[in-house]
Amino acid sequence: MARGSSGIVAGLTAAAVVAVSFLAYQASASAPDSVAVPKPSASTSASAQPSQKPKPATAPLAVPEESGTGMRVVYALKDRRVWLVDAKGQAGRTFTVMPSPVSPLPGVYQVGSRTGSVKGSDGVMIEHVVRFTNVDDVAIGFSAAQDGTLASPDPTSRTGGVRMKRADGDAMWTFATVGVKVVVVP
Repeated sequence: MARGSSGIVAGLTAAAVVAVSFLAYQASASAPDSVAVPKPSASTSASAQPSQKPKPATAPLAVPEESGTGMRVVYALKDRRVWLVDAKGQAGRTFTVMPSPVSPLPGVYQVGSRTGSVKGSDGVMIEHVVRFTNVDDVAIGFSAAQDGTLASPDPTSRTGGVRMKRADGDAMWTFATVGVKVVVVP
């Protein structure tokens, strides 16, 4: 009896495999071009060299090319990242930041004022405040929370503090004195 059962199971399994294979073939044959795997044509010949040179991969933490030259702070809005770039164009430090609800437009600014320690417009004690522009009467600048937090700001608030970790705030404070260029990129 066991042999008969195993034969039936084997037969059913084989039939299921054939049925699934047939359905898979039908699905691939009727798939629209947008999801079908491209098939090489008979006239296509393999080339020893690619027709186009691949674009060189940019280092993910490289200073954005559209950020200009010379000594500058580069703030990439989309990447939520800052670079401190020396006069030779080398980034001495890069780090992530937590943007504020009010952001500057891409452009070139300069550090206009600095404050060592103050209560932020969100009520948090902050240090090493480096301001570089205003947007609709909201001061925009870099700072670090004294308690070391890097929380997301209330999206309904009208604050302009771009927050960073305390060690990054120390580096920003040393680097970005009044008059240093700040380049904001998308």
